[in-house]
Amino acid sequence: MNKSKGKFMASEKKATKGVAYLVGAGSGDPGLLTLRAKELLEKADLVIYDYLCNPRILQWVPAHAERIYAGKKAKDHTLTQEQINQKLVERVRAGKTVVRLKGGDPFVFGRGGEEAQSLRAEGLDFEIVPGITSGIAAPAYAGIPVTHRDYSSTVTFITGHEDPTKPDSALDWKVLGALKGTRVFFMGVERLAQIASQLIANGTESTTPAALVRWGTWPKQESMVATVGTIAEEAEKRGFKAPAIFIVGEVVSLKKELSWFEDRPLHGLRIVVTRSRTQVSKLAEKLLNLGADVLEIPTIRIVPREVDVSLEKRLEHFQDQVDLLVFTSPNAVDCFFKTFLKFNRDIRQLGSVKIVSVGTGTTKSIESYFVKVDFQPTEFTAEALGVQIPREMVEGKRVCLPRSSIGNPELSKELLTKGGELWEWPIYDTVAETEDLWGNRQRFIEEGADWVLFSSSSTVEHWHPLQIQTAGKKPQFGSMGPVTSAKMRELGYEIGFEATPHTITGFVESLLREVKVEN
Repeated sequence: MNKSKGKFMASEKKATKGVAYLVGAGSGDPGLLTLRAKELLEKADLVIYDYLCNPRILQWVPAHAERIYAGKKAKDHTLTQEQINQKLVERVRAGKTVVRLKGGDPFVFGRGGEEAQSLRAEGLDFEIVPGITSGIAAPAYAGIPVTHRDYSSTVTFITGHEDPTKPDSALDWKVLGALKGTRVFFMGVERLAQIASQLIANGTESTTPAALVRWGTWPKQESMVATVGTIAEEAEKRGFKAPAIFIVGEVVSLKKELSWFEDRPLHGLRIVVTRSRTQVSKLAEKLLNLGADVLEIPTIRIVPREVDVSLEKRLEHFQDQVDLLVFTSPNAVDCFFKTFLKFNRDIRQLGSVKIVSVGTGTTKSIESYFVKVDFQPTEFTAEALGVQIPREMVEGKRVCLPRSSIGNPELSKELLTKGGELWEWPIYDTVAETEDLWGNRQRFIEEGADWVLFSSSSTVEHWHPLQIQTAGKKPQFGSMGPVTSAKMRELGYEIGFEATPHTITGFVESLLREVKVEN
């Protein structure tokens, strides 16, 4: 028995075993991340990520996890490779779950092999998680198949970092120049002229189709087509810079026919979304699917309020105290049901309470809790709800209005005027968002945007004090609805368009109409 106990105590003292995961982040589009990569990010203690990793991928990293940027651009290294190797070894030895997030695939020109070797030399555990390399992804998003039975049966991946003119080159240019298949050069923009010259000097026809794809699979992707003989000159004229993939071969001629990603209606437009962090992704996703380069810069954060003793008792007997429940936003819906179910554990405890929704977005949130909406106005504003809700639905009824602590008072007045006994419940606070997890504020400062979209008056109020000045493109401003527009006018913003209807879908459709008119 003592022996057994001794074993147990020894196991308790045993240190937690760390492990490093060398994970391919893919070529940029978060949708191309593997399920295994997402799973590992969600349980990481530390994430070390590269310059070419899309910051949106970091949304899956736990809030408690440490994040280290190890970005490396030409002649600009945040951390040297040796320092990265050292951090991996130190943190794994300390028992941490470390995700080394690398652009593309860890073993395709990613120096992942060196990092794995440094871990193995120390006897530490690691796992390799492949990613979708930009060598196939960037051409695909540009409409260029790297193989095609009528054009190319082989594809060769080549580093463009090496100087083609050095006498001891590891690349066999005689072989590369004579190849008839597709050749894909990574990181070769700075040496584009030398690479093209070496190819031509070693057997490649100068008229062979060639393409460059910059920021492949990212919303800011751009591409150009020329020939091997003209690509360097054309790239210089257009100011085409890294990061870019250089593709050589007859398959490039298919781009005109197969282009799809850059043909989306909002491609080339940079759009700032200012909703709360929990809501911003819904609007951002729609815009991203239409090709926009979206900068998510949340200006507000939703903070649910604590429940005191008196409110707790009221919630436990909710169906005996409330006849009508009125929701004016998805935030109110989520805060209410999370609080309600915490004390009741059963949605049926709502009893015969009637449910009112301000609009389709709020209705969708309500229905996600398997609750039916009894009334929704034809115009999706709090003012319209107050005017359109039937008097008989309110008069003599006990009405609960869970909402933001800074909610518009007009609806409350209308409910009281129609004879309701009102319980106005400030269920959450809207506070300024101070974090910039993805560095999008800095991107806006440097690059500007085509549009800034305000989804509520509170997003305008919290954006305005930031006084973000951009050195790039000056944006136009879009409004979700009349209340938002009123606040924008008050603060001096010129309104480019107002959404009709006042929903996320209406917001996007109105933007599309505005963009079409401009074009």
